[in-house]
Amino acid sequence: MFKYLPMRIENPRHQLAVWSSVVGMFIIAGICLPTTRGLSLFPATTPAPTHGPYNTNFTYAENPISEGGKWLNGQADGLDWTDVRTTPGFAFGTETGGNRPAPQRYDDSTALLKGTWGPNQTVQATVRSVNPNQDGKVWEEVELRLRSSISPHNCTGYEVMFRCSKTPQAYCNIARWEGPLGKYTMLKETQGSRYGVKDGDVVKASMIGKILTVYINGVQVVQISDDKFASGNPGMGFFLAGATGVIGDFGFSTFSATDR
Repeated sequence: MFKYLPMRIENPRHQLAVWSSVVGMFIIAGICLPTTRGLSLFPATTPAPTHGPYNTNFTYAENPISEGGKWLNGQADGLDWTDVRTTPGFAFGTETGGNRPAPQRYDDSTALLKGTWGPNQTVQATVRSVNPNQDGKVWEEVELRLRSSISPHNCTGYEVMFRCSKTPQAYCNIARWEGPLGKYTMLKETQGSRYGVKDGDVVKASMIGKILTVYINGVQVVQISDDKFASGNPGMGFFLAGATGVIGDFGFSTFSATDR
């Protein structure tokens, strides 16, 4: 940070001479500088760095997702979670599911984009969901991640989760991941068919400053305020509980992220 430190002059005579010179310099500067383009007495403010938009429709079959080394994954990089995999046109999880105890049941399939991203982030994806469960006993979630990070045994950031269901038990919740497997803070919970998603729905989450806003098909459904994490990367995830062998029934067919 630029600081101005005034000079200490012990002799009052010298004080008068110095401050007269300083005043004269600023008068001259005030006359001359406007005629010189781009010249400033003050340092320019450096804008926050931005990564720029990233868009994919998952062209390749990969396990875990890489797309040329652009992604970090839950197991490959975080060890305690599971990876995201792809087939052409489809990204989905690798989590076992079933009815496991905590914290193992919270090993969501997770993928975060690499690079340095600005704090104001927007993530959007198109839901793919086949054979949706309607009896309320299976939990299939698609997830958007904002300001997130992952490293061995540590994953932080914001998760926006949508249940792949249009029943009254559907939901759109927001959780803040605190680091270790299974440690999270639920910031917002909702329930009702309007908060669930089906095949073809477009989900979007945006965090500007400390305001996180969530949309389904362009309609705002949730908004919260939180400022614990001021930086991190966007990404996606998937969660399954209550059944096994159906992890490929839900996921995303497109994904985009931007910090502009």
